[in-house]
Amino acid sequence: MSVDVERVTSVPSLPKRSSEAHKGQFGHVLVVAGGRGMAGAAGLVGAAALRSGAGLVRVASPSEVQPVVATFEPSYMTYPLPQDSEGLIDFPAAAPTLGRLIDPADVLAIGPGLGRSRGLDAMVRWIAEEGDKPAVIDADALNALVETPEVLRKVSRPIVVTPHPGEFARMTGATADEVQADREARAVAFASGVEHLVVVLKGHGTIVTDGRRLFVNKTGNPGMATGGSGDVLTGVIAALIGQGLSPFDASVLGVHAHGLAGDIARSHSGEVGLIAGDIVDALADSFEALGALG
Repeated sequence: MSVDVERVTSVPSLPKRSSEAHKGQFGHVLVVAGGRGMAGAAGLVGAAALRSGAGLVRVASPSEVQPVVATFEPSYMTYPLPQDSEGLIDFPAAAPTLGRLIDPADVLAIGPGLGRSRGLDAMVRWIAEEGDKPAVIDADALNALVETPEVLRKVSRPIVVTPHPGEFARMTGATADEVQADREARAVAFASGVEHLVVVLKGHGTIVTDGRRLFVNKTGNPGMATGGSGDVLTGVIAALIGQGLSPFDASVLGVHAHGLAGDIARSHSGEVGLIAGDIVDALADSFEALGALG
């Protein structure tokens, strides 16, 4: 199927930093992620956001998970949320704390490792519908949107969704094979039907589209097909939005820098041995190579 959109080939960059810069100028990212057995997902998002230039990162996760998340990286702050018997965030009990954390944030990153429950689905819908902060929605949080796709059409805030082909198939009522056979057209069609939405369809040649523009990424390698790689991307894109890039530009630069970090990591670890933490560690070199940070 042909796709009638503007094809974007250039990658945006971040402005060089002033010698008088301070952390308040580079965005406050709130990460809502993690559940029992999935603390690493929250840690990867938070660490990736820091390595992508965020001035301040806060990570909110269930109370039993929070101490584990805190051990991964001392440079972000962590906050415990009420949890249910399954070790997942208990919503609406967590709503007051979440409201206080959301208020000062510039951008939200929601989903990795959350798990599934009716309460969590309600939480994702509540976060999406309330307020006007941009949000990057990934992983388990996408499943809440599968159940109530009309939510995306109601929100006025910028939303970036970052599904892999299986998740996108569930969001659109297709099969994963159908998505893969017509990736560009399906991503464009979905994004063009929802105002303020950017779709990042992950995979070989990750696609970024807002329904009017289309970018196909050229960086990355098969070694990045490893658990947690997508969590890293969520943190990267959120950090770039927090630094002032539009959701579309942040997504384009984010997928490109993320893929380049994977290529750099491969040069050290090889494809077979590459893990998501290697990608986080390579983000600084990736942005340096792109000249995106001064």
